[in-house]
Amino acid sequence: MLRENHSYIKNRLLGTITAMKTPPVCDYEGSDYQEIFWENGDRSYEDAAEQIALRKVLKKGSGHLLELGAGAGRNTSRYEGYDHITLLDYSTTQLEQAKKRLGKSSTYRYVAADVYRLPFAPGIFSAATMIRTIHHLSQPEIAMEQIHHVLIDQAPFILEFANKRNIKSIIRYCIGKQKWNPFGHAPIEFVALNFDFHPDMIVKILSDNQFLIKKKVAVSHLRSALLKRILPFRTMTFFEKILQATASWATLSPSIFLQNITINPKTLSPNPFAFRCPKCGNFPIEEHPEKIQCRECSRSYPVINGIYDFRLKPED
Repeated sequence: MLRENHSYIKNRLLGTITAMKTPPVCDYEGSDYQEIFWENGDRSYEDAAEQIALRKVLKKGSGHLLELGAGAGRNTSRYEGYDHITLLDYSTTQLEQAKKRLGKSSTYRYVAADVYRLPFAPGIFSAATMIRTIHHLSQPEIAMEQIHHVLIDQAPFILEFANKRNIKSIIRYCIGKQKWNPFGHAPIEFVALNFDFHPDMIVKILSDNQFLIKKKVAVSHLRSALLKRILPFRTMTFFEKILQATASWATLSPSIFLQNITINPKTLSPNPFAFRCPKCGNFPIEEHPEKIQCRECSRSYPVINGIYDFRLKPED
C-alpha cells in the first residue's frame, strides 16, 4: 500500500524549515510480511547472513541506538550493549509484533513515523541502523539528511541496500535475459517502491550527507533457491562467512552492508532525548501519557499501546 503526503517539513539543524512535497511512503500496516516472508518463506539463510554481517560492522555499543525500518524487531536483539533502542517503523502493526517479540522492557521505545520526517530533536542518538529499508525509498538522500541530524559526531550508522550490480543481474543482462543495465548508476524500480541501487550512487548519497564509509561487507552471496535445496544450512552459512571475509571488495552480492560514521554534526555527545514535531519542526514538545503535544502548531500525536504515532495525514 502506498500513501502520499502532499506537504513535507524538512527541519535543518540551524532551524531553517522548508516546505516541499513528501515522497510516497511504503506502508506495511496490517501486513503479514514477518510471517510470510521470514518465518514461512525459507529465509533462514538470509537471516543468518545478515547476522554474520552485523557482527562485522556493528560492535558492542552504548548509549541510544535508532533502528530505522525496524519492522517486527527481527534484528533488534542483535544490537548489543545499548542502554536504549528506539524502533522506528511506519507500520504500527509491525511495531506491535516487535513488542511481542521483545517483551516488556524499558530498553525499547516504539515510534511510528515517516523516515522523511523524523520526529526527534538533533543529536540525541549515538548510533543508528537501517536494514532492508532504503530499497523502499524513492528519494533516499532526504532520509540520509534527516538521519545525520539526529546522530552525534562519529556515531556509527549501519546501512544495508539492495545491490543493482550483483552477479546474477550481470549474467542475465549479458545473455539478454534482462533489459536494464546493472552498471548504470540510476536505481531500478522492479516493483512499485522497491528499488535496487548501484553502489556508487549509495556512496555519493552518503558522502553528500556527511557520512564517511569505513567498511563494506557483501552479503547473501549464495542467495539461490537451488542452493538452498541442495546445500545444508550449516554449509551455506560456513561458506557465507568465508565469502564475506574474502569477496566483499567486489560488491557483487545482492545485499551490501556499509559501516559509516557521521562527520561534522555539531553534537559531540548525545543531547537529552526529546521529540520534535514532524509538522512544524518545533522541539522539544510536551509528552503526556496518552499523547504528544506541540505548542507551536497545536498538533497532537497519540500514544496507543505504548506506540508513539507521529504519522501525518496527506492534508497535513
